[in-house]
Amino acid sequence: MRFEAVYHRASDNLCYSIDKDNLIVNIKTGYDVEKVFIYYGDPFDGGILGGEWKWKGKREEIPFKKRLKHQIWWTTTLKLKYKRCKYYFELTGNEETWFYFEDCFLSEKQMQLDGKMLQCFTFPWMNEADINKTPAWVNDMVWYQIFPERFCNGNPSINPKGVQPWHKGGVTNEEFYGGDLQGIINKLNYLKEIGITGIYLNPIFESPSAHKYDTTDYMKIDPNFGDENVFRKLVNKAHEKGIRIMLDGVFNHCGAKFGPWLDVLENGPSSKYYSWFMVNKWPFDDNNHDTKDGRFYSFAFNQKMPKLNTNNPEVIDYLIKVCEYWVKNYKIDGLRLDVANEISHKFCKKLREKMKSLNPDFYILGEIWHDSIPWLRGDEFDAIMNYSLTSSISDFWIDKSLTKDDFEYTINRCYTIYMQQNNDVLFNLLDSHDTERLISRVKDINVFYQQLAVLFTMPGSPCIFYGTEVALEGKYDPDCRRCMPWDEIKSGIYDDKINIMKALINLRKEQKLFRSRNFHFPNTIKNSRVIEYIKIDENGNRLEILLNCSNIDVLIENNGSVLFSNLYSNNRLLKKGVLIRKVDSI
Repeated sequence: MRFEAVYHRASDNLCYSIDKDNLIVNIKTGYDVEKVFIYYGDPFDGGILGGEWKWKGKREEIPFKKRLKHQIWWTTTLKLKYKRCKYYFELTGNEETWFYFEDCFLSEKQMQLDGKMLQCFTFPWMNEADINKTPAWVNDMVWYQIFPERFCNGNPSINPKGVQPWHKGGVTNEEFYGGDLQGIINKLNYLKEIGITGIYLNPIFESPSAHKYDTTDYMKIDPNFGDENVFRKLVNKAHEKGIRIMLDGVFNHCGAKFGPWLDVLENGPSSKYYSWFMVNKWPFDDNNHDTKDGRFYSFAFNQKMPKLNTNNPEVIDYLIKVCEYWVKNYKIDGLRLDVANEISHKFCKKLREKMKSLNPDFYILGEIWHDSIPWLRGDEFDAIMNYSLTSSISDFWIDKSLTKDDFEYTINRCYTIYMQQNNDVLFNLLDSHDTERLISRVKDINVFYQQLAVLFTMPGSPCIFYGTEVALEGKYDPDCRRCMPWDEIKSGIYDDKINIMKALINLRKEQKLFRSRNFHFPNTIKNSRVIEYIKIDENGNRLEILLNCSNIDVLIENNGSVLFSNLYSNNRLLKKGVLIRKVDSI
């Protein structure tokens, strides 16, 4: 047996409370393991101390598994009567059986040794205060990300100096087009009509730039976007339409005109704000280029974005008061933290404690592009922007050597690295203000809709970037931040695309199976580039998703009712398209 492929620990995503009564236990093994059993029970079933030699545990087979590239992920849920759990595993395969404990693997003969002390895995107590709780409403959301400066100009009287005419085509970060909060208010009916239930706003606080990631004043709406009254109106009107609002918090760094930073530039070490930043050399020469000389830390070496010291209690208190102000006074529903992996864990823990005390259902989202379990243990973020899923989806169409098995492995990986309650509220996306736009990456409208079909049928909450509903083009930042083509939308030339997006959104909202966390890959079609997976609910209802990513038409069995299709003909041939259908119950 390949012992090096077996892995478990009694913490994080491998053993955790899903609620106050149920414990989820996961274990990874190699493909040579054919069956896994768990022996579990209360640690004190055999008495105290000396009872270790008498403890047996209840034996159950672990029924569910997912295939990873080099391992199998086995999972089960245990209902514990007394909140505690002691356990070990039995692994069988290749006509051999081994018992897996916290410190070793034992043969059956070793298990029978008189006086052998078995070091079992232990989950000591399911304290309700320690359970990772996430806001249930997020799983029902369909988010719409808005880059305010380029979405809609609703109040030309507050246009920035040198504003450019609204236009179709490429843009730069140096140009202003006059998008504002009133423009978003004016388009709330449009968003409601296509089915949007949540808006994620890129930064709206005062800043000299078009992108607003260089904050000048965290307590003030940027004057070119409006004022606090307009923002309150936006939140209230959005809430009236059943649309929630999430703001972007840029707390890793500030802008070059942030008051405390200006004080440091003027007074150096004598400034009361000196320790708010990470200054390493004083005085420092201004090379007017970057901070690679180490004089102070900044975001991505950008000297106009000095890094805030979120290890400093004063900075922590200031930023939490900023968040408290916007939550208490404007009733926002969530907060996305920019560059969240560089902010101190100390700050993130205190932020969660404060925000959840104001609103237990408040959503805290981190921008992290890599494995994020340190932030998703229940005391910091509810979720992260699921760029792992973004790349997993994208890579399959980019790398034609990948097969449906590879797709299964990488999708399963995305949903086995975190706890189920985090999976339910992950922020799933295919493009954003930091990436090239989806249609510009795939360059094929059929692939465009195939990838969207995956996005809308995965656990978590899907987000579309403004303009994705009309397949708006754009290369990497800043070109992905183009002006929303309202004149063309009004003319009707995008009606077909908008209607397809509406259909996907409505299915996501109306069909519970679209949101289900349970799925598997049957792989019955003999074509390595045809993806097939099935979503399942507790009643045995099934949703089948088929994506023909090959260049060969595929004959599909006539089974179930079609909910969404693209290039699927009545003679049961699936071309390079999508088929989503409900299948008869098991």
